[in-house]
Formats: sequence, C-alpha cells, structure tokens
Amino acid sequence: MIANKFTDAWEQRELRTAATFSKGSGYSKNDLKENGTPIILYGRLYTKYETVISEVDTFVDVQPNSVYSTGHEVIVPASGETAEDISRASFVAKSGILLGGDLNIIVPDDYINPVFLALTISNGNQQKELSKRAQGKSVVHIHNSDLENVVLLYPKYEEQEKIGEYFSKLDTLITLHQRKCDKLIQFKAAMLKKMFPQNGADKPELRFKGFTDAWEQRELRTAATFSKGSGYSKN
Repeated sequence: MIANKFTDAWEQRELRTAATFSKGSGYSKNDLKENGTPIILYGRLYTKYETVISEVDTFVDVQPNSVYSTGHEVIVPASGETAEDISRASFVAKSGILLGGDLNIIVPDDYINPVFLALTISNGNQQKELSKRAQGKSVVHIHNSDLENVVLLYPKYEEQEKIGEYFSKLDTLITLHQRKCDKLIQFKAAMLKKMFPQNGADKPELRFKGFTDAWEQRELRTAATFSKGSGYSKN
C-alpha cells in the first residue's frame, strides 16, 4: 500500500547536469550466436525487457572496442519505428553485459536512482518531450543530445528508491502472469488439435466422457444462413 510518507517538493534540472552520456558499440542481429558473451541489442528493449534488466538471453563473440555494462547504466534505444515507442529506457542491473550499437547510455549521478530515471524517461512529460524530439520518418532516432535536454523532476533518493521498487514489483508480477498466459495459450492450441478431428479422421483424439460417435461432415452452406453487416468504420 502507498502511504504519504514523503512530503518534500521534487527538484528540477536538465538531465545533462545529473548524468554522463555515451554510446554502445556496433553489434547487430547478424552477430548473434548460440553461446558467448551476453549482449543487449536495442530492438530487444521493445520486445523483451522491462524497466530492470538483470538477465540476458542473446549472445555474441566479443569484438574489439566493445562496451560493457558496469551495473549502473540506463539505456535508451537510439532508433525505433515510431516517436512514441522510441522514448523508453531500462536499467542494466548487472555488470559484464555488452551494450550493442544504437543504444544511448546514461550513467546517473549518485543522487539519481537508475530505476527511477528509467521510469521517468519512459513515462509522463519526459516521454512526451523525447517523442517530440525524435527525428525521421520510416525510422526515427533519439540522440544523447536530446536526452541531455530532458527536464528531470526528482524527489529525494529514498523516495526514488521506493518508486523504483514499487514498479519493479509490478513488472515482476506482470511477467509471472504473462508466463501463465503463454502456457494457457499453448495448452489451448494443444487441446484444439486433440479435440477436433485431424488429417481426414472422423473422430478427435480426445473426447468428453460419454461421446463416442463419429463426427458428421457437410458443407457449411447446408447448415447455416449468411448475410453482411452494415458499413460503419472506426472513424
């Protein structure tokens, strides 16, 4: 439960005064291997990772001049399909992970909690501000120079930690429910195959108790009537 323990006003400053900035090194999907050194590629921020990244499931062979995480970085994709999607961030909570090309890397100063920073970049006014700065048409881009100009609102560090912990727990809960949902989807697909006749058979593999008769077959035209809906659109 959220309680009103914190009452101090939040401070405000440009992110350039509260962090240092750099870029990842140039790996791509073509460099991925079955095994090797773990790496984060920018596209996975859209499809795989939540606010906190502690485990990585993509690997490469190490190239010269690679950039490794130290466990303090907030990363923001430098490219994306839409301005709304591109302004998102994640905290890399583990050291020794390669940070691939097209990643903007932010290391916040000690008084800025990295989980809080990732959340504030990805939501609210900061997210809208970055979306406006995104450049391009078919592919849009965000640069460190855009991130430096973000106006950061932040409370005391203790409150930042509480906010980060709260949303990290929600992410964990969502992930657990998503896994359950994925398993149920797989179970449904398996049951559809077992409970409907396959490959010309007239009986399914699995049936409810008490049903043993063969299934009948006919064209749908002989078992239904047909018509059309009227012409509304989503506009």
